[in-house]
Amino acid sequence: MIKTLELFGGIGAPRKALVNLGIEHKSIDYVEIDEKAVRAYNALYDKTIQPQSVIGYNLRPDVLVHGSPCQDFSRAGYRWGGGSEDKTRSSLLFETLKIIRNMGAWKPRVVLWENVKGVLDRDMVHAFKDYLAQMDEMGYTSSYEVLNAMDFGIPQKRERIYTISVLNGERFNFSLLEKKPTRPIGEFLESDTDDIYTIKIPSMLSKIEALNMQQKNAKYNRYLDVIDTHCWTISTRQDRCPNAGIVKLNSHKYRYLTELECARLMGFSDEDHAKLLTEYPTKKGKKNATLYKLYGNSIVVDVLETIYKGLFEMGVLKLEEASN
Repeated sequence: MIKTLELFGGIGAPRKALVNLGIEHKSIDYVEIDEKAVRAYNALYDKTIQPQSVIGYNLRPDVLVHGSPCQDFSRAGYRWGGGSEDKTRSSLLFETLKIIRNMGAWKPRVVLWENVKGVLDRDMVHAFKDYLAQMDEMGYTSSYEVLNAMDFGIPQKRERIYTISVLNGERFNFSLLEKKPTRPIGEFLESDTDDIYTIKIPSMLSKIEALNMQQKNAKYNRYLDVIDTHCWTISTRQDRCPNAGIVKLNSHKYRYLTELECARLMGFSDEDHAKLLTEYPTKKGKKNATLYKLYGNSIVVDVLETIYKGLFEMGVLKLEEASN
């Protein structure tokens, strides 16, 4: 059995990946300070977890997965940084290092960190290098790569950095990851949607390039991109510009992605979405802001599945352990 610890756990994408693979596992704990994310996680899996911070935490998993807050690394954010002395949300990355040190001689075999690729930018990379150096001091061999969900079957251009640190082991071989053709976006879109998703706000309509050709003469404009073969990064809100893309209904009508479509594009099933709808019902005539946020803050399940497969193939994690 593989024992996992999910820090900054969101709605549990790492656990969902193991469920989909049929790997026997035990989530020895899950840590998340967002009360709504905890309720969503409980709806999908347990029913017992309480909101808690990672600070001062101590447990012994085989695999530790953490996706610390990205806002202060993100190119769309304020760029406040995430170094160990910055005291920002993104600097919580270094609380994971404290947790591992507190484990003493025993340490997780694998530590996986996912975040925005903005951590590699010149003004942000110092924090990432510090993280890698400290992992090295603790005996981990780290490797990282920017992975796009489109290379793993999901028609969402979501590029994220995945850092895999193996204790006393070889460098993770990202070439082992099994790439899959991008599935047609139509498989993820609903055929019939409520009128509440139709774009009617004038300020948003003005951002649709096809409806406002005079914007071409402006020096700088951010358009609402019409989805063709794929969408763009699912974020915490769709009713803003830019967003993950909009769906064309006819020559003059467009709509936002629905909550269910966002769930599918993050690798969650319709059954998962139904469970979360039970926990967070949609108000009549409104879009469900809570579900948009929960999905936008998650990790693409299909990418995590492939990473787990690579860890088993390398022998870092053993299938026989997972079946006992």
